[in-house]
Amino acid sequence: MKKLFTTGFLLGLGLLIFTSLTSAQNGKIDFASKKKMYHEEIEDPYLPNAFGNKLTSPAYKTRDNFFFATQVNINEDGDNIIGDAANEPSIAVDPTNPNRMIIGWRQFDNITSNFRQAGIGYTDDGGETWTFPEVIDGGVFRSDPVLDADSEGNIYYNSLTSNFGDYTCDVYKIAAEGFSWDEGTDAQGGDKQWMVIDRTDGIGNGNIYSFWTSFFSICYPGFFTRSTDGNTSYENCVDIPGDPNWGTMAVGPDGELYIVGEGYNAEIIVAKSSSAMIAELPVSFDSYSEVDLDGELSIYPSVNPGGLMGQADIDVDVSNGAGHGNVYVLASVYRYSNNDPGDVMFARSTNGGQSWEDPIRINDDELTMDTQWFGTLSVAPNGRIDVVWLDTRNSPGNSVLSQLYYAYSLDQGSNWSANFELSELFDPHIGWPQQEKMGDYFDMRSDDESAHLAWAGTFNQEQDVYYGRISPYITDVEDMASAKNPLSLSCVPNPVNEQSVIRYSVPRNSEVSIAIFDVYGNHIRDLMRGSVSASQNHIDFNNAELANGFYICKLDAGKWSKSIKIAVVK
Repeated sequence: MKKLFTTGFLLGLGLLIFTSLTSAQNGKIDFASKKKMYHEEIEDPYLPNAFGNKLTSPAYKTRDNFFFATQVNINEDGDNIIGDAANEPSIAVDPTNPNRMIIGWRQFDNITSNFRQAGIGYTDDGGETWTFPEVIDGGVFRSDPVLDADSEGNIYYNSLTSNFGDYTCDVYKIAAEGFSWDEGTDAQGGDKQWMVIDRTDGIGNGNIYSFWTSFFSICYPGFFTRSTDGNTSYENCVDIPGDPNWGTMAVGPDGELYIVGEGYNAEIIVAKSSSAMIAELPVSFDSYSEVDLDGELSIYPSVNPGGLMGQADIDVDVSNGAGHGNVYVLASVYRYSNNDPGDVMFARSTNGGQSWEDPIRINDDELTMDTQWFGTLSVAPNGRIDVVWLDTRNSPGNSVLSQLYYAYSLDQGSNWSANFELSELFDPHIGWPQQEKMGDYFDMRSDDESAHLAWAGTFNQEQDVYYGRISPYITDVEDMASAKNPLSLSCVPNPVNEQSVIRYSVPRNSEVSIAIFDVYGNHIRDLMRGSVSASQNHIDFNNAELANGFYICKLDAGKWSKSIKIAVVK
């Protein structure tokens, strides 16, 4: 039964948001209020595409041996639709046929209105081509898509809707082998919901679990539900200890359920249920534990001012290898120890979430003024851990230009590969559909050969959704260790006046080039080109002809490269 929020509640919510905004502007965040701020609202009416979907441009696509990406929100001819926007994607991969995938997203038909619908695209050729047939439930306000698949190949699309603050979710079933959806099932719900499906061989196989932020629950004080009958119905809501929000869910190898999110006081917590798999028993949770990521989920990030810097992400190793049962948590966080605006931090539990090891930073840049955001995690069936994020480390000056990065681990998170640049820089602040954000999250699923990513960017000078396939070609821990970037590069002093020293090292005799670029990527001049020995080296760099500002110094040696920012202040 749906219920309406009272006028007093809405007035209180307005006061709460005003108070929270004022606190944030004063540099002090009230964490009890912080968790209640981001929510979906109907503010604008639906508007069709300003050009009738007839004005198009070439769709974005890129490919190399490591990374393939292609646009998903396209027309029937495979072209980009000008004047719309798409963001906040989620992906499901059919476990019985990995070539069959579905991505859902927030679809804005006209960027002059923030009215969004449930976008959906599908592929049956492994992501090479995509079809965007129409939105689910056309003309109805829908947001926060979350997709997952069961072990039989049925795919489920969880979609949030709102009626004057009355938040509910519907879950649409897309039957195995096809791409048509049913009428949807009322699945309780609230903002911001997440969903996961049990694909183990145990008694919980096929169970569908969902949770959301308690403050926006249709069944407060509960904010968790499950379906044990294949999406025919959903149970009455229960609460989760620790009150997590802005997080995700994962099912362990024995059917145990894990939920990660930010708690009431901004701590990252993980709740566990060992009984949710048992349909005959009411859902209960064993306990919850705190995870130290040396930071918190950021609000008001400059890269995504109207949204989050990403959600907390959780996954479990279900392989038969050394990491069997390990639980991993990852998030882009504002760092406590060094005030870095955003680092991708990772933590591991080897005892089923009872305790957590010290956090590890995944992004390998050493500067504390860049932002790594939308950190996303998935674990392959063979135990490989994949992580992607957006990164401003190569953006000019302190701008928000971002690019997609990737790293992986083959030894249960103890060691990590080099950080790989997957995309070119793009501006996340263009194409906003009457809201200052590019959604709140990305989503990824991994198999033994590849990681399948649903992500967003602005390569067509507007917000679009892309499918990405990352194919790591390194197969063992020894190779991974050797793949770590062996280059070092620094500038002393930095900031500089007129004279500085560029210090660098390479692991073996190499052909090296070092060059300076301006903030727009224009080549200023080469500092050196030639052969150098495997040792520490340096170059005296005279900056007299450079105007005040930021510059990029880039070192190339063989297949490796490394860049640093240099500030010139006279």
